Parts: sequence; structure tokens; C-alpha cells
Amino acid sequence: MYLSHYNLTLKPFEESPDPRFFWLSEKHKEALACLKYGIQENKAFLLLNGDIGTGKTSLIHYLLLDNDLDARVATIPDPALSVLDFFKLLSKLFNINIKFRTRGDFLSQFETFLYNTFSEQKRVLLIIDEAQRLNQQLIEQIRLLSNIERKDVKLINIFLVGQNEVIDTIKDEKNKALRQRLTVHFTIDPLTELETQEYIKHRLSVAGSKADIFSSGANHEIFSFSKGYPRLINIICDRALLTGYISDKKNITGEMVKQCADDLKILVE
Repeated sequence: MYLSHYNLTLKPFEESPDPRFFWLSEKHKEALACLKYGIQENKAFLLLNGDIGTGKTSLIHYLLLDNDLDARVATIPDPALSVLDFFKLLSKLFNINIKFRTRGDFLSQFETFLYNTFSEQKRVLLIIDEAQRLNQQLIEQIRLLSNIERKDVKLINIFLVGQNEVIDTIKDEKNKALRQRLTVHFTIDPLTELETQEYIKHRLSVAGSKADIFSSGANHEIFSFSKGYPRLINIICDRALLTGYISDKKNITGEMVKQCADDLKILVE
């Protein structure tokens, strides 16, 4: 609606992850390096956690674009599943195309899949998003998948990606065996105020902007509202651009952002 008003070619603040717009803060660069290290060094379990809207899923999308990542990848967006449904989903995502009725049937076929993939000199990467929703039974089954190995070479890397509550799950005494296999862990924190400004500037630039649409006061109010959470930054910036379009203004002021923040306050209460 407002693209031509600001001379933009793309919507800069969409909520869905788009690697074209991904901006690497120092903390995101460090997290990315940790994840790449975990894959390259063939670590069994990796944990990436952070509060809602800190960019965990976007970081994973960015990682998967790496041309050096020669792997077969399955991403489970919500692991609130029974064990058999989880196995059926894995079979589908990895294109194993087998029929099975029991856990034993699946594990036998999955082991064959892992060995065949290893012989092709490819990695197998399983990414479990929203890992804080894992139930105890499924956690144990996922841990057992990592037991499938060859001459001390792990045949599958498992990423657990979740909100900060996942830490409590990992610390539970019942998950001691999994915790001991967790070799790479990184927590993503929100952006600082300066990083927030750079984030906004980057996304506008990718979208085709050649002007400073947001004033310094607007940037400050955006940070005050969002506290540096990229998801909230996107929401309020998009609303502010719409407000500017409706008001026939091409520059967003602090007052305009305050007005938008009042309209959106339910999101941060």
C-alpha cells in the first residue's frame, strides 16, 4: 500500500523470516559462528535459546543458506507431537518414504538412512524449533537418535531452538543424559538501541530506500517500544510507515511512533 509513497520496492518490515533482510548484529554473528562450529565439528546437540521475537528462527533460515552446508535438513516447527507422529514427520521431511507401525521399525530404517547419507559424505541436520514444547517422552527418543553413530562419528546433528523456558527443561534432572551431550549453547539477547537503528536502516536499504525515513526521535521511540526485539521493531515500523502514508508524510517523527505505540501497547503489556 505504502511502497510508492516512500519509493520502496519491497515491504521492509514483514514479520515472516526473509534472508534478504537479515541483519547480523555482533551477537547474531557470534551465534552463527557457534552453530557453524557445531556442524563442522560434528557435535551431537546444539541449543539456541532466546526470548520471543529475538530472531532465532531467522538466524536458522540464514544458516541454511550457507553454500558450504552440505547436509540433508529437516526442520520441525512445533514438536508438540506423540512419538510415532514425530517419527512419521521425520520420515516425511527426510524423504525416507517408509511405512512403519512401531518405534523399532522406524529406528531400523532411520539408522539405514543415516548410514547411507554418511556414505554419500553428507551431514544430517535435525532442527527442532519451539523446543520448549517438547514433552519428556519425546526428549528421550530424540536423545536416543543421537546414539546412532559410526566409529565415534556422529551421524546426526540436532539443533534445539526455543524460548528461554527450554533452559529449565534442559536443567531438569530427568534430562541429565541429554544435558551431558549438549556441547554448543548460545543465548540470543535483544538488540541495543544503536543496533536497533542499524537494523532499521539496513532493512530500509534492502527495500530500496535512499532516504532517512525515520528521524532520530523516531528511532528512539521505536527502541523504547520494542526493547530491541526484532519482531516488535518490525511491527511498529510497519505501523509507522502506514501512519505516515495515511497522513501524507514521508518522514516519520517520534510523535508519530508514540501514537503507533499507544495503538500497539497490548503487544508489550
